[in-house]
Amino acid sequence: GQDAELSGTLSLVLTQCCKRIKDTVQKLASDHKDIHSSVSRVGKAIDKNFDSDISSVGIDGCWQADSQRLLNEVMVEHFFRQGMLDVAEELCQESGLSVDPSQKEPFVELNRILEALKVRVLRPALEWAVSNREMLIAQNSSLEFKLHRLYFISLLMGGTTNQREALQYAKNFQPFALNHQKDIQVLMGSLVYLRQGIENSPYVHLLDANQWADICDIFTRDACALLGLSVESPLSVSFSAGCVALPALINIKAVIEQRQCTGVWNQKDELPIEVDLGKKCWYHSIFACPILRQQTTDNNPPMKLVCGHIISRDALNKMFNGSKLKCPYCPMEQSPGDAKQIFF
Repeated sequence: GQDAELSGTLSLVLTQCCKRIKDTVQKLASDHKDIHSSVSRVGKAIDKNFDSDISSVGIDGCWQADSQRLLNEVMVEHFFRQGMLDVAEELCQESGLSVDPSQKEPFVELNRILEALKVRVLRPALEWAVSNREMLIAQNSSLEFKLHRLYFISLLMGGTTNQREALQYAKNFQPFALNHQKDIQVLMGSLVYLRQGIENSPYVHLLDANQWADICDIFTRDACALLGLSVESPLSVSFSAGCVALPALINIKAVIEQRQCTGVWNQKDELPIEVDLGKKCWYHSIFACPILRQQTTDNNPPMKLVCGHIISRDALNKMFNGSKLKCPYCPMEQSPGDAKQIFF
């Protein structure tokens, strides 16, 4: 019956269950307290460091008609690069931007090949590399060899079943024997261990999965080079650079307003301070003349003196006296005509 007393055994079991439940609840409460404390610190850090109003660093009239069109073109190219063709076409329609179909076709092919490489299908990439062999050789690319190497390794993974096919496929290495002799020797030596398995041999490094990610990067780099494109999307590079520069720009804007010197920053094509974006954003070597403390340009290139010191052409023209020039860093006298332009 419902009013029957519990036996000693059942009472002990229930007591133990209640104790376990109580301990579990206490543990959950303690863990939740630690998590809640961490989450609270993250939220406070976000509130402290994130400035919701970033419009203060913008410049009025920056996005005129020409600039807006250029931005749309950059966005369309970015979507093409990412394989988001439908999004790119929709943006073209909404912005009234006309894009030549020939501009889209290379990106369609590149994305098709990259998607195949991501699932370890090499045939489309091999066909592309063979059809563009001469241009790849001209830029000293090893893409085709590395694709053949990966295909050969995929045959090795099949064991002795693929031995005959692997030997037959090795003929594709012949054009690359001169530049990749050691790599080819390693591949051919691995055939000896097919019976016991490459994974149990000294050639286990051939099965490294990272080489599939590497071949995607190599293909992207070489394909973009053939198309005359940068490896990274200009939009993503600009966005990353903006994220790095934004805190410094917000701070300098606040200082300018505080000191009431708003006329310092009124140019659309320059910043009031130098912002270090890191080596990742270094695309061109620059040289600042140590005499005039100005960056050299095409009209004012760096000039190497006979003594080996380098100054700008403008500094050279200002320093020579008559037919002689005395180096500002060493006592050597020389003729200004002996200076040679250098290229970084």
